[in-house]
Amino acid sequence: MTEDPPPRIPIVDLTCYQSGNPEQRRSIAHDLATACCSVGFVYITGHGIRPELVNDAFGWSKKFFDLSLDEKMKAPHPSGPSVHRGYSHPGLEKVSQETGDDDEAGSRAKALRQIADYKASMTPMSLHSLPSGVESYEIGSEDNAEQPNVWLPDEQTVPGFHAFMMDLYWELHKVARLVLQVLADGIGLAEDETKDLLRLHSGLNNQLRLLHYPPVPAAEVEREAVARMPAHSDWSSFTMLFQDDCGGLEAENPHRPGTFLAAPPIPGTLVLNIGDLLQRWTNDTVLSTLHRVSLPPLSSPSKFSGTNRLTCARYSIPYFVAPDPDALIKCLQSCTDENRPVKYEPVKQRDYGALRAGLHYEK
Repeated sequence: MTEDPPPRIPIVDLTCYQSGNPEQRRSIAHDLATACCSVGFVYITGHGIRPELVNDAFGWSKKFFDLSLDEKMKAPHPSGPSVHRGYSHPGLEKVSQETGDDDEAGSRAKALRQIADYKASMTPMSLHSLPSGVESYEIGSEDNAEQPNVWLPDEQTVPGFHAFMMDLYWELHKVARLVLQVLADGIGLAEDETKDLLRLHSGLNNQLRLLHYPPVPAAEVEREAVARMPAHSDWSSFTMLFQDDCGGLEAENPHRPGTFLAAPPIPGTLVLNIGDLLQRWTNDTVLSTLHRVSLPPLSSPSKFSGTNRLTCARYSIPYFVAPDPDALIKCLQSCTDENRPVKYEPVKQRDYGALRAGLHYEK
């Protein structure tokens, strides 16, 4: 008996959702919902973000990460887990799948921070002496007083960076609202539930993240001495990701846990993945899928260089779409019935976010 081929990450085109006829709209909504319910990962085309804007975003990202470490450290990520803004040097954040709030979970998270992984065992000053690590820069709404942005103190260090990133932030928010509307239609939410979801995703609490993965010896990843990004789920409602042509993104196969599906770059698309909060909100109707960043495909020799087989540098731009801090995440009535009892207790985004952030950053 032959085995079924592994599923592919679907591609959904949103082009006709706003301008199409009712049948086209229903078809697009159905396709997006099917992808989010069965895989939790989907390529989106027809999203409305101009290719020129995406190219410019990567250009600005490279300008920032090309700065000296001393310059980048003038916009530092604040200490502790409360504020997630500014520049994070390798080693500052530790990816964790722990979700408990007990002492044991805290101990496990603390132990995790001792493991040598993608941001491992490096002080800021060692960044340029070791060919590994990931650095990031986090941006949010200027109206979010709980998460104030941390900009470079001298705007002339990268002139125009601030203004471009805020424009990009709100352009992506428009796409996020479209995605949320289409998905709500596809999974059959009631009209008032859809209105509430849109209202609670005002854009105040989203996060734009610039990521840079410097080159790393392939052998270090292959022998698991370092990981570019370990398997994790996102704890927002959903994430929209733009990636360069380096490759390495993988999503867990929902039908075979522990095995992963490649999510190679496809020009003109963004990658959408469901986050933990939307899975919780929909009572497990949609899936928050584990994903990771590994080596570029070995079949692409152009992605490696030198006798040490250094991987190419990788840049990506995720946009995390989150409900407002006071939003109560409570299983939607349309996603529950006698065969689908409520699985989760209500929780405020602020409380859930603090719990998860506390496992990523030392206090």
